[in-house]
Amino acid sequence: MRQFQKGQVRAFEILLERHQAPVYRFVFRFVADREVARDLVQEVFLRVVARRDSFERRSKFTTWLYTIARNLCIDHHRRMQHRRHQSLDSPAREEGMSLLERLDSGKTPPDESAHQRRLRGHIGRAIEALGHDQKEVFLLREQGVPFDEIARLVGAPLNTVKSRMRYALQNLRANLEAQGVEL
Repeated sequence: MRQFQKGQVRAFEILLERHQAPVYRFVFRFVADREVARDLVQEVFLRVVARRDSFERRSKFTTWLYTIARNLCIDHHRRMQHRRHQSLDSPAREEGMSLLERLDSGKTPPDESAHQRRLRGHIGRAIEALGHDQKEVFLLREQGVPFDEIARLVGAPLNTVKSRMRYALQNLRANLEAQGVEL
């Protein structure tokens, strides 16, 4: 980031290569719409460019980046609360990438592959059912963001963040059990 702040365009390209996919996964899991997620990720990196001079090394670059992404997701969520209907020309909602999907090697027998697709659907619905605070902590943690950084991002004490994660996991387990998924 320091190199980009000094005007080196290649440094921004490297930042984009490193962080675009994880930020997309975070944003997509937050908004559950691929097109909206793509638009929001573009906006995240546009803001990185526009606000590059405001980045200070008081925190890690990823903390600053995920703060921008989180704030855009929250803004989008607020806008969408007033707009609950889906556009007639928008595609049907697609399921998000789960932990299982990342582990899938592509050499799975067809019956197991079908089971994994069903399981991904169940997990996606369970994540969507989480409360905003729990979902936010869960998704950030899934991206590998440490708890202390999550606490700074969401503006909550570390113990509160850990509690939200614990409740998120409990609620996910309960929701999956209610859907008849064996754990």
